[in-house]
Amino acid sequence: MEYQKFGVMLDCSRNAVMNVKSLKKFIDCLAKMGYNALELYMEDTFEVKDEPYFGYLRGRYTDTELKEVDAYAISRGIELIPAIQTLAHFTALDKRCYEDIIDCTDILLIDQPKTYEFIENIFKSLAENFTSRNVNIGMDEAYLVGRGKYLDEHGYQDRTELLARHLRKVMGIAEKYGFRAHMWSDMFVRMGSGETYYDLNAKISPEIGEKIPRSVDLVYWDYYHTDKKIYDKMIENHQKLNCGLWFAGGAWTWNGFAPLSGFTLESMRPAMRSVRKHNVDKVIITMWGDNGAECSVFSQLYSLYAIRQFANGNFNMKDIRKGFYDIFGIKFSDFEVLDVPNKMSVKDKQEKNNALAKTYFYMDPFMGEFDLNLSNSKIIPYESHAKLLKNKGNYAAEFKYIFDELSALCKVLAVKTELGVKTREAYKSRNKASIKTIILDYKKTIKLIENFHKEFRYLWFKENKANGWEVQDARIGGLIRRLKTCIFRLEQFINGEIEIIEELEQEILPKDPNKIIGINYYSQIISKSIM
Repeated sequence: MEYQKFGVMLDCSRNAVMNVKSLKKFIDCLAKMGYNALELYMEDTFEVKDEPYFGYLRGRYTDTELKEVDAYAISRGIELIPAIQTLAHFTALDKRCYEDIIDCTDILLIDQPKTYEFIENIFKSLAENFTSRNVNIGMDEAYLVGRGKYLDEHGYQDRTELLARHLRKVMGIAEKYGFRAHMWSDMFVRMGSGETYYDLNAKISPEIGEKIPRSVDLVYWDYYHTDKKIYDKMIENHQKLNCGLWFAGGAWTWNGFAPLSGFTLESMRPAMRSVRKHNVDKVIITMWGDNGAECSVFSQLYSLYAIRQFANGNFNMKDIRKGFYDIFGIKFSDFEVLDVPNKMSVKDKQEKNNALAKTYFYMDPFMGEFDLNLSNSKIIPYESHAKLLKNKGNYAAEFKYIFDELSALCKVLAVKTELGVKTREAYKSRNKASIKTIILDYKKTIKLIENFHKEFRYLWFKENKANGWEVQDARIGGLIRRLKTCIFRLEQFINGEIEIIEELEQEILPKDPNKIIGINYYSQIISKSIM
């Protein structure tokens, strides 16, 4: 089948704003693989005239940069499409400067004239800097819309009516500047089916479809399922709304430092079968960067190639592997190794929402929150993972730096992962000789973290603008400082300066041992205290 649009969405709003040089390189890769569109997801990371605090200190794209990338994309047969927000997900917006138009949390205040002046300023910028007149206007996950300042000022209103009214106003602005919009479908689908997006038994009220302007397309997004029947049913439910339809899949780059390409292919294979069956001719593959965007988008090149082949009806992995090598001169199987930091072993099946490496990297050895899960699982061969990644990197040509960075990460995890378990065991037995040996492991871990920081920093500045890296400096620097404090307290204990170490006296409560330890959010890993 022919696709009007088959593109990728790059997340440029979770701290990592890809620099122009890397954007051009990524565009070249997309063109080689048969893609024809690239959406830049920019919540506030682009310049908007008359809005100096919009994207302030966030590494926003300038007008000049966007025009340069737009022209380059056109020269490569790629349509550069802006993906913005016009309701929620204004997470990093300076709330002090925009308090007049904030309803609650990250949601704009509907029916406030200043809100629509703000949105119009955004569209003015888009019209000047993008040749495309397609735009993704967001509007997803605005669950608390109308429940903050709006509720105080106007009282309770039906959220479906509120959302529909806001959408009509936004569409009026978009059309004024010649844009055709598409938006995430979850708010309308949830409101029409009992508040659950993936409820296959839900009967979506036909009245919901009547509230959606015909000038806007809906985007059904799904990165999670491996059963084609689920995609079939969801697409059929969307088609009942009689709107234009896009499908958004996912190439998993949003679970810490390493990709989840195994699960990406497992979920996108049935997704593309369903897309073909239902003749959905506009597809976008999202590459989110939740909680810091640590993962290189280039680590998922081979997943993107495979997905594009699936969409063409080619599910023969032997052919796909050969095709990838013919284009990039790198073995498909070598790129697959980039998954191993999040796997118990090279051959283990990968599951969604798995952020093992990030969890083990940041977890506190004194707090011990994950120690029981570690004790109940097999030892992860991180030393072998590190060697494998380093070796495969020698064959990865220009992408060697990604392998080197993840190899350095695995070297850290080879020592640090069980550091807390060993510390508690030695402390409880009051074995001071063992504690002295463990202190050496802490010091070794710090040196390995310093080396990982250097490799990660190289990757970041090669691919991204500078802004956003300060968060990684703070996180990794904080980890090193914390390990030094742990050493200090262990030395106090063996020297008799303190009688107990309070944290190590606390009983560790069990978590479900059968669940993957994969927490992607830094603040939820390092402490139960308020960050």
